[in-house]
Amino acid sequence: MSSPDPQVRAPHDAENRPEHGESAHGVRLPRNHGARGPVIAVTGAASGVGAALVARLAASDEVKQVVAIDERRGECTAAQWHVLDVRDPAIAERLRGADVVVHLALDLDLETDPAARTAYNVRGTQTVLTAAAAAGVHRVVLCTSAMVYGALPDNDIPLSEDSELRATAEATGVGDLLEIERLGRRAPRAHPGLNVTVVRPAVLVGGTDTALTRYFESPRLLVVAGSRPTWQFCHVEDLVSALEYAALEKVEGELAVGCEGWLEQEEVEELSGIRRMELPSAVALGAAARLHRIGLTPSPAGDLAYTMHPWVISVSALHAAGWRPRWTNEEVLAELLQEVAGRHTVAGRRLGRKDATAAGAAGATVALLGAAAVVRAARRRRGL
Repeated sequence: MSSPDPQVRAPHDAENRPEHGESAHGVRLPRNHGARGPVIAVTGAASGVGAALVARLAASDEVKQVVAIDERRGECTAAQWHVLDVRDPAIAERLRGADVVVHLALDLDLETDPAARTAYNVRGTQTVLTAAAAAGVHRVVLCTSAMVYGALPDNDIPLSEDSELRATAEATGVGDLLEIERLGRRAPRAHPGLNVTVVRPAVLVGGTDTALTRYFESPRLLVVAGSRPTWQFCHVEDLVSALEYAALEKVEGELAVGCEGWLEQEEVEELSGIRRMELPSAVALGAAARLHRIGLTPSPAGDLAYTMHPWVISVSALHAAGWRPRWTNEEVLAELLQEVAGRHTVAGRRLGRKDATAAGAAGATVALLGAAAVVRAARRRRGL
């Protein structure tokens, strides 16, 4: 998902004026004017999931035209590009003529200032929903995460898609996602005729960087005593195909997407070859909170819950529509391990090779949030 560049602004020059073959509203008319299928707009279209979806839709015979919106122009030449910030109300004019909007312009970067991240994510979603309704769009597809269900010890395995959203705002970005979901539920009431579909992927893998993918960059896998971790992954390619299903109106409502089934912690350890380090809950959570509070790690203690308690989900709605994942949990885990090979993360904080070597044996301890000595040293440096 694209991370916004606050320095990029929408130009008001010839770049956005209608070109030959465009309508007055800036939507390029397809080469085959009689072609069937919807005009689909994608925000956050220049990178990540957005770029992959634009390329897939542009190659589809079921899509009449793709309108791509981002703060920079992407590589897909078959799409009609508009360069602007999704918080700009001018986006309404860029959406005229579109049937469906897939909103992927979210900032979930671990290193982004949390207040700035929330301001961008919430304001952007508000603007897109309002602009879509004003432009006559009849469907908006939002993409959040299965994390909104919450990771709790009494969760069903798997959770049904209509389960109550019991997450709190204690984990990275989850508060933003919960607010986006709230906006999505409210939008059809405020704008009759507007359909909102929500897609919630499991642990996303494939060029992603999250607290959950960084878990596998540590020298030992933290297991909190008494917890029962379960792992379900979603490859980016499967998420893109599920978003295409939603954009083509083959499925609607609240949809979960991920691999079939799940892996127990013991299976993950066997497949990865990474040994565990088990810590008492109070030690792990307490150290995580202290490390985050003093700025040593980007991940709050709330992220730990998603490595402790089950939050795997059923994908029954997509299955009923005929969708199937191409990737298995085992295959996605293998790809994730290849992606993170050579990276060194301690307590969610990525280190350079020199730092990781210097950490020595203490690195494993820090990675597992048992870094009392590091916490004390950091406090002394900061005068706490």
